[in-house]
Amino acid sequence: MTNLPGASLSAKLLQTPEIQARLKKIKLLLLDVDGVMTDGRIFWIESQGWTRQFNVKDGYGLKLLMAAGIQVGIISGGKSKDVETRAAFLKVHHVFLGDENKIVAFDKIVAATGLKPDEIAFVGDDLFDIPVLERVGFSATVPHAVNPVKERVHYITETEGGAGAVREVADAIRKAQGHGPY
Repeated sequence: MTNLPGASLSAKLLQTPEIQARLKKIKLLLLDVDGVMTDGRIFWIESQGWTRQFNVKDGYGLKLLMAAGIQVGIISGGKSKDVETRAAFLKVHHVFLGDENKIVAFDKIVAATGLKPDEIAFVGDDLFDIPVLERVGFSATVPHAVNPVKERVHYITETEGGAGAVREVADAIRKAQGHGPY
């Protein structure tokens, strides 16, 4: 994420004054799971059930973000043991699973935290994410998101979901707020 001439368009977009102003206000990062924290694939393991693959760099990025004082939350339409386990391992405080009406969870989080919507960022990739994406101060999606989502967000990550997209957003927030050079 530099302003060097060879930097990508996405990296340059993160450096614009408007995006930097939005990122500086963020006190909570909310995330969708399937397609954002994962690549969207679900695997069946006999005797265990459905499972997903998470990216360790995303997890570490969230730990760094929380160490910088930024809260993290998950809002997912699905509900499964693997997501609950991942959220617990990362010590994510705001976890809402099993309801595709994500604005209900968002409103509960706003009420519980006392944060203003412009102090919250959200990364989502599908149609039922749009109501939250339109309410937050910074919205992002991944390259493989559906077009109606891409048309409504402030930023599209360079990195695919499940392959470092969460880390990219977490690092952008940290950097904008002066919590490290990377």
